[in-house]
Amino acid sequence: MMAENSITDNGEKKSVSFVEQMVESDLAEGKNGGRLQTRFPPEPNGYIHIGHAKAICMDFGVAERHGGVCNLRFDDTNPSKEDTEYVDSILNDIKWLGFKWGNIYYASDYFQQLWDFAVWLIKKGMAYIDEQTSEQIAEQKGTPTTPGRPSPYRDRPVEENLELFNKMNTPEAVEGSMVLRAKLDMANPNMHFRDPVIYRIIHTPHHRTGTKWHAYPMYDFAHGQSDFFEGVTHSICTLEFVPHRPLYDKFVDLLLEYEREKGRNDGYRPRQIEFNRLNLTYTVMSKRKLLTLVNEHLVSGWDDPRMPTVCGMRRRGYSAQSIRDFIDSIGYTKFDALNDYALLEAAVRNDLNKRACRVSAVLNPVRLVITNYPEDKTEQMEAVNNPENEADGTHEITFSRELWIERDDFMEDAPKKFFRMTPGKEVRLKNAYIIKCTGCKKNADGEVEEIYAEYDPDSKTGMEGANRKVKGTLHWVSTAHCLPAEVRLYDRLFSVENPSADERDFRELLNPDSLKVLTNCYVEEYAKEKHPGDFLQFQRIGYFMADPDSTAERLVFNRTVGLKDTWAKINK
Repeated sequence: MMAENSITDNGEKKSVSFVEQMVESDLAEGKNGGRLQTRFPPEPNGYIHIGHAKAICMDFGVAERHGGVCNLRFDDTNPSKEDTEYVDSILNDIKWLGFKWGNIYYASDYFQQLWDFAVWLIKKGMAYIDEQTSEQIAEQKGTPTTPGRPSPYRDRPVEENLELFNKMNTPEAVEGSMVLRAKLDMANPNMHFRDPVIYRIIHTPHHRTGTKWHAYPMYDFAHGQSDFFEGVTHSICTLEFVPHRPLYDKFVDLLLEYEREKGRNDGYRPRQIEFNRLNLTYTVMSKRKLLTLVNEHLVSGWDDPRMPTVCGMRRRGYSAQSIRDFIDSIGYTKFDALNDYALLEAAVRNDLNKRACRVSAVLNPVRLVITNYPEDKTEQMEAVNNPENEADGTHEITFSRELWIERDDFMEDAPKKFFRMTPGKEVRLKNAYIIKCTGCKKNADGEVEEIYAEYDPDSKTGMEGANRKVKGTLHWVSTAHCLPAEVRLYDRLFSVENPSADERDFRELLNPDSLKVLTNCYVEEYAKEKHPGDFLQFQRIGYFMADPDSTAERLVFNRTVGLKDTWAKINK
């Protein structure tokens, strides 16, 4: 059900999701005058994550591909949880993902219209003030298999309901003392129809309207009406809203009747379509849990590179295109699934391989001394910035007698298939010379302190006749021409595959090795020119990006992803 073939204007076949098929069918039938308008409606109560990115790709993408418009609407109906900080971050993340909205709206734009509609429902005998507690209302609603009982306030006179509704919107009203409920069907098998609460009292000042309002609409009441007020043709959302769709349609029906009475209905109505949400292994998507991680300092913030937030992935070094490619690869269905984090990382590797600048870095250094290389000599070696794109050019890296190499690249007593440095064997130093290891020096604990080698002066990369084959190529940096750096190695945030399904407290499931900080690293001088947003590949190690914490005096790099998926091997 992920995709079917559709015919483009030039007769070619393309693969589209079932959502897009429904949109194309409506356009072909001329519904809503052949107009297409979608919306992305985040609540500004947190930072958006990759699950929201999937919705963004759908909402904006389908409008973009079919000549429609996608607007951004902030669902700001609960001021106790909302903040302008979140509004600003959402705007920034959508732009970074590469999408443009037509207009920016807020549910708060419609507070007066929603209030007037609620007053009309009360006057029509279709809404009433209930003074039961939330626990009493929940108990009185019954269960999916047993009908609910009518509220003792269900048949209140209209005038009394109007008076109390106005009282709800005053500073004197007590939060939780009363709510406005729609009078629908207490026996309906769909629990959402059993006289749903449509207004409640909240005294927290609103980030846009201040203290003008004290009674605020519930999501189910505000959402469909906001879609209607804006002219949304296709209200695309995730599967958890399937049970809400009949109520969405019911409130739209009532709103259409309200509009007809005022002579403002032209037959238009929005259509709700649902698709599966994005779930990833080794992470959680619950805003409540993500907020807990932030507030309890279990991560460094919303943009911690281990978080599934868009800003966290950006800081870690993911590209916007890699996220979009991943979302395209998993597609849209009507069935929830748990997607392997390795698929996301594969999309990141594939994209960064084409765009990352190659630099040399040594994370676990040991000194290499080339004993027959002149002590006072240095050379500038040409290094290709990106072998996947010749236009990216080259840069120079300084070569000298003493170098740092990776400690794991040397073994004194090596097995037969060890193709790195070992006594008596030759290896090539990348962009430089072929060398032969002659031995090493150890400290009192038996740890290697220095490695010794001799170089072949006729084997410099690019020299005629210098291409004799050796089985190993090592990266390096000159000890006198490199810069110290802190390198942060990030991994999966949780140690279990599906933390959301685990009955234990999710805090207990955090991966203790999700962050390792290496402080004794060295990078070539060219890396100092790279800033957050510049994609890097540390040769033979993985993809990295400078962190916002990085300064000229203290370079800091984040590991985006390794060159290969090592997690699966470690956790077999």
